[in-house]
Amino acid sequence: MLFDTHGRIHDYLRISLTEKCNLRCTYCMPEEGIKLRSKSHFMTSDEIITFAKTFVGLGVKKIRITGGEPLVNKDIKRILTELSKLPVELSITTNAVLLHDYFDLLKELNIGKLNISIDSLDEASFNRISRRKHFDVVMKNIRKAIDLNFEVKLNVVVIKGVNEHEVIDFVKWSERDKVAVRFIEFMPFDGNKWDWSKVVSQQDMLNDVKSHYVENTIIQLQEDDHIIARDYQITGAKGTFGFISTITNSFCGTCNRIRLTADGKIKNCLFSADETDLLTVLRSGGDLESHIRTSITNKHPQNAGIDFSDKETLLDQRPMTAIGG
Repeated sequence: MLFDTHGRIHDYLRISLTEKCNLRCTYCMPEEGIKLRSKSHFMTSDEIITFAKTFVGLGVKKIRITGGEPLVNKDIKRILTELSKLPVELSITTNAVLLHDYFDLLKELNIGKLNISIDSLDEASFNRISRRKHFDVVMKNIRKAIDLNFEVKLNVVVIKGVNEHEVIDFVKWSERDKVAVRFIEFMPFDGNKWDWSKVVSQQDMLNDVKSHYVENTIIQLQEDDHIIARDYQITGAKGTFGFISTITNSFCGTCNRIRLTADGKIKNCLFSADETDLLTVLRSGGDLESHIRTSITNKHPQNAGIDFSDKETLLDQRPMTAIGG
């Protein structure tokens, strides 16, 4: 199994299939887009499958497919089909723009968990954040996913002055439907113009919820062993809501995650500037396992060693779309 020097077991792999996306969300994609590179820089379908099998052999029990937008990958059906044969829990993160084309396949492959990104319930605001006009199809596909009994998590990046006033609307959605709403603090990536003044903290959001509900109706749920979100539920609600507070209240102490970028590099933390080039190792016939273990061993105890409380912090980081969700 994959241990770091802080005693954490790493058994959860996120594989980005592409840097491309059919949205241009402000927190994820620089306004000018990202630099295009030739296909040779990126993992082929066969290489993705090889990497997945290698990591499973090293103890990985859960794989999440991400992007960019993974459903724009032209070989997505084959990749999902092959990965579904592995002894892992397989799930996918998507913006739901193309999801209607894949419901049948996902059901056939027993891929029952969907993380869907949606940052506003107002069409005009959705369009401004995503820089595209796909609100109706996204909402329709979320509704269909719920109706088809997928386990749906809704990822909401909350940015001050943009959509923080919608927190209560999303919590109300969790009352009506069996969804898990995840409010995500705005995080710094290349090209997204992050600064502290735009961060809405977990505590600020929770205070907002408490101001709208009688406090004894807000139930804090038990945390699991590898906490990502700190989850709550309104009494009698069908769903839940929670906070992913990477900036103000990190969950690094129980981190079990590994990220493999679309160009075949390990990022052992979302914020890590250090990367391990596995794709070159694979193509040259090198020892994949030793490079993987070295990368995980060198993982920092928290946030890649970055102190976000230091207002002068500068990040040498990719755009989010080039890392994977």
